[in-house]
Amino acid sequence: MCKKNCVVIYIIMYSNKENVNTLTALLVVHGVKHAVVCPGSRNAPIVHNLNECPHIACYPVTDERSAGFFALGIAQTTDQPVVVCVTSGTALLNVAPAVAEACYQHQSLIVISADRPAEWIDQLDGQTLRQPGAIDAWVKCSVSLPEDKGWYCNRLVNEALIEATSDQHPCVHINVPISEPLFQFSVAELPSQRIIQRFTPAADYDCLPQPLIDDFLAASRPLIIFGQLSPRRFHYEGLDNLFSHVLVLHEALSPLTSVSHFESVLADLNAQTSDLSQMLPDFILYVGDALVSKRLKHFLRQAADARCWRISLTGQVEDTFQNLSGIIVGDAEFVLQSLNNKLFKHTNAPSASRAAYRRQWLHQLQQAKDQMLQATLPYSEAAAVALFEQQLEKADQPFEVHYANSTAVRLANVYAQSHPVWCNRGVNGIEGSLSTAAGFSAATPHSLIFCVIGDLSFFYDQNALWNSNLGGNLRILLLNNAHGAIFDQLPGLSQSPVSDTFVAGRHQSTAEGICRQNDIYYQQATTLSELQQGLRLLVSNHFSRPMLLEVLF
Repeated sequence: MCKKNCVVIYIIMYSNKENVNTLTALLVVHGVKHAVVCPGSRNAPIVHNLNECPHIACYPVTDERSAGFFALGIAQTTDQPVVVCVTSGTALLNVAPAVAEACYQHQSLIVISADRPAEWIDQLDGQTLRQPGAIDAWVKCSVSLPEDKGWYCNRLVNEALIEATSDQHPCVHINVPISEPLFQFSVAELPSQRIIQRFTPAADYDCLPQPLIDDFLAASRPLIIFGQLSPRRFHYEGLDNLFSHVLVLHEALSPLTSVSHFESVLADLNAQTSDLSQMLPDFILYVGDALVSKRLKHFLRQAADARCWRISLTGQVEDTFQNLSGIIVGDAEFVLQSLNNKLFKHTNAPSASRAAYRRQWLHQLQQAKDQMLQATLPYSEAAAVALFEQQLEKADQPFEVHYANSTAVRLANVYAQSHPVWCNRGVNGIEGSLSTAAGFSAATPHSLIFCVIGDLSFFYDQNALWNSNLGGNLRILLLNNAHGAIFDQLPGLSQSPVSDTFVAGRHQSTAEGICRQNDIYYQQATTLSELQQGLRLLVSNHFSRPMLLEVLF
């Protein structure tokens, strides 16, 4: 028994559930201060953590229906997001009326529901209804966490809390599956967590967030990386000063029109056993959307300590390199112009470290370009695209170029020069590439519209030519190697006896009959000289109907 004047020392201990600790830590760093907690066993690890955490005030309420409205009252008076934590089963459904009311009042409730492991849902076990998505009609973000503490769990919680703490004050739902045993409280400290922040600058983009400026100024190896971005929506005039201070890498799908030969540089780096640290950036500014290169994404994911910022029109959390620090909501051109004016308008020379990093990369990129230009290509898909791009330089009409997915767009990243490249890279499917180019051609009658496409993509979308809207400005370069060549590059696939037939779609079809039935001018090439002659026709001649050059390998 403790004597009268003894001091009782209370030691804070958290749950041993990793996703629960990730969630608790991120609630703290996102500034959430109030939680209404309801009784239950499955949510006991979450309730325990919320109560242990000195930064969060907890309010126990037994009835979930009342708890939701109790949390709404706290949100109204504090004008801050409030947690309402419930156990598994119908407990979640009972907060729906309060969430609906909060939604229409623009008050933010963070609904945290404990759940059973996914493998037990709909298996006649207790309290195992389908909780993910159960209140989606009234929440802006709904996530269900994995049971570990990794990057994915961190990203999901950040996604939800970025929304909950935004100026729109929406409700969010975080579902937390928890396996038994439930009641082990043996962790002395919450884990350190990466926080992702989102900023919306002023309408004139004059007020960029200070954390972005600080990260940029602190960097000795900054990188701007461009993904797919419509040239109709971005013009880089006036950014020369910014681009002269920072390494800029981009693919053919970006609005920048000279090829960045980083793929070859990274391939050489992977072949060497040298330290990559001096080639990795310590600051990344990601502009645009999808990137084609798996090698580039893998490389940048190794820059785990880099500060990574994303410019996004939607503000969506798109953590491509798994180290996102912040999101700037806005137009990429205006954000970069603002960054240029703020940091480099009156600066002529980059710092020594930035200049050395940029110079190192530019040297290797130039070497890769020289090797590409000096290479003598045999008759191949690569030769067809290289010669096509050379022939485009002689075109006497305005033109636009579409590349289909898979091998075609990867060849564009090597050989496309001095013009924008269009590609359906949003979800990277092979269907619809030809139809997209056809629609583009119908709406752009005074320009030549080229479509470079592989055989599987072409035959999948052959009905694009069954269309009365087509005119002579549509030109198609069909690379027919009688299978999906992209599958040849997948290590280990060749060990399967069905890799060529069932996976890569081996066939013996040509496009000649399709062209004949749709009144498409057809030309075929099986040799280098026929290819060169066909490309001259494809680029230079005037036709009243579309033309297709099929190159057989």
